[in-house]
Amino acid sequence: MSTTSNQDLDITHNEQADRFETTIEGQTGYISYQERGDTLVYDHTIVPQELGGRGIGSKLVKHALDYAREHDKKVVPQCSFVSSYISKHPEYKDLV
Repeated sequence: MSTTSNQDLDITHNEQADRFETTIEGQTGYISYQERGDTLVYDHTIVPQELGGRGIGSKLVKHALDYAREHDKKVVPQCSFVSSYISKHPEYKDLV
């Protein structure tokens, strides 16, 4: 059985499904996006209730924002969770 530490979360880029995802204990959490040219619209952050309270949603959002930065993309935080994360982490405001 794998455990998640605060640092290491195995997040994969599922390009066919347009999302970044992680599976823990058989449950999959993800942040989905729509690609519009040089912009990524982050539209849903989903973390199953069984995985709640572990900071997984925040780690998924951070991963997605870092991906956008690495690929010179702008971000549209359509998902309220992403928008809230950016407001709490001003180092990402330049992506919006």
